[in-house]
Amino acid sequence: MPRETTKVAWIKADTKAILAIHEHVITNNERLSVTHNDYNTWTLNVKTVRREDRGTYMCQVNTDPMKSQSAYLEVVIPPDIVYEETSGDMMIPEGGSAKLVCKARGYPEPNIIWKREDGGEIIVRTTTSPNASSKTKKTAVEGESLLLSKVTRSEMGAYLCIASNGVPPSVSKRLMLHVHFHPLVQVPNQLVGAPQKTDITLQCYVEASPKSINYWTRESGEMIITNDKYNMTELSISYYSAQMKLTIRRLRKSDLGGYKCISKNSIGEAEGNIRVYEMNLLNPRPPNDDEEEDNIINPFDPAEENDYTNEIKNPRHNSSGNTPALKDQSHRLHRSSSNMIRYNNNNNIIITIFLFIPISLLLMV
Repeated sequence: MPRETTKVAWIKADTKAILAIHEHVITNNERLSVTHNDYNTWTLNVKTVRREDRGTYMCQVNTDPMKSQSAYLEVVIPPDIVYEETSGDMMIPEGGSAKLVCKARGYPEPNIIWKREDGGEIIVRTTTSPNASSKTKKTAVEGESLLLSKVTRSEMGAYLCIASNGVPPSVSKRLMLHVHFHPLVQVPNQLVGAPQKTDITLQCYVEASPKSINYWTRESGEMIITNDKYNMTELSISYYSAQMKLTIRRLRKSDLGGYKCISKNSIGEAEGNIRVYEMNLLNPRPPNDDEEEDNIINPFDPAEENDYTNEIKNPRHNSSGNTPALKDQSHRLHRSSSNMIRYNNNNNIIITIFLFIPISLLLMV
């Protein structure tokens, strides 16, 4: 046990600098202080520890012979992103390459990994030969640099570089990768039908980057705006894709025809075409340009016409031989009140007039 005249000194071993003697701090450092209790325990306190405080500290007692004890102070520093040396948001054309760089400092040296913010896989392409390459999908990639080659639109999005060294907290930076490409329009249904006085909805799917201007027009080029007749909505699906919808209220004859969904950006434009037709509830099939108008008018069957004429001219007799066995024409009586108009292949009009002779008159012949 040291006597009252015994002094305790604190020394920084690597610099040989005397920090304190007894309770007095010698060095000009306000962050240092010395405390002790009942002459046995002496403590050197360092506030707001810095990186330069690391090293060997020696407690020395001026006995004869001198006694000392040393301890090493290791200062750990949580990771921190070096923003001036780290990549920012990046824009590249589809099919191009991008190199993302992330720098961090701390002690121990931070480890950096890359992840996609949406949890998707990172596609790493490596060249195996002058004419061949391999593709690997990873949920995380280690290293300060992330090289993306032959980038597609599906790789667009936010990437995170995460730095950690075992000293909490870990830190990260968000980098946005924009992939630019020509607009693309996809139409799931190019022919849409509905009865009159009902609402009908047309839809298109658009992919474009940079963000596109999307709108609807009639086939004539007349631009459509939202009003009591039309309602237009746009739903974002991802960074580069959206769903366009056009609702036509109370369908009328004047609403039938072609519509276009158009997408434009700084790179180009694309369009999709949709045709609207009136749906007949009795015959919901869409119209066919190859079908002739007689399908709509429901023409008379020429074979049935010949059978009927022959029956009148050459009546057959039944087994009793008394009454002519006329073919039952009741299924055609609805045609007797009007003339039937048919179109032949040469678009010439043929008018056929059917006269029904009472059976009683036939029996008198």
